[in-house]
Amino acid sequence: MFETYKNKIVAFYKSNKRMPSYSEIMKITGLKSKSPVFKLVGKLVEQGFIGKDANGKLIPKQSFNSITRLSQTVSAGYGAAVEDEVGEKVDLDDWLVRDSSKTFVLEVNGDSMKDASILDGDSVLVERTTNFKDGQIVVALLNDGYTVKYLRKTQKSMYLEPANKKYKPIYPTEDNQIELVAVVKTIIREL
Repeated sequence: MFETYKNKIVAFYKSNKRMPSYSEIMKITGLKSKSPVFKLVGKLVEQGFIGKDANGKLIPKQSFNSITRLSQTVSAGYGAAVEDEVGEKVDLDDWLVRDSSKTFVLEVNGDSMKDASILDGDSVLVERTTNFKDGQIVVALLNDGYTVKYLRKTQKSMYLEPANKKYKPIYPTEDNQIELVAVVKTIIREL
């Protein structure tokens, strides 16, 4: 029965793109009260199947969406023979998401970062941080909203640099403060 409950939680996650609440777990498992749900969640946390973020919300700890990574490479030049072979299962969260409570996806609007291969309509996976380094692509809050740009630091100050020559760098001013919010981890583009 325990595996059935796990499968129902995974199905909920895949369908809703989020973990169920305790009430929703009670509903999808058919458990009659919250007490058995708390025991079930405790057992799942103990097994490392799920966890809790800093706010106590349930988060997946094991991959619910792992994919196969073949050991074979693919040529970006001339074609190379590719053999069907089974590879290891990988979880993209392991590569891209260190802390799901600090990680989110934003859709990009505009072309100021096109020379960094970030195009209008792309999405970026970003991670909130307080540690920003020169040259990183960051999300910053300006007076008129959020923007994605290269962070440039000098000995005296910092500014935001677009990756498109038709736009000018953004310098902090008394009227336009720059608050660094997150670092871009990867670009997501649907072809």
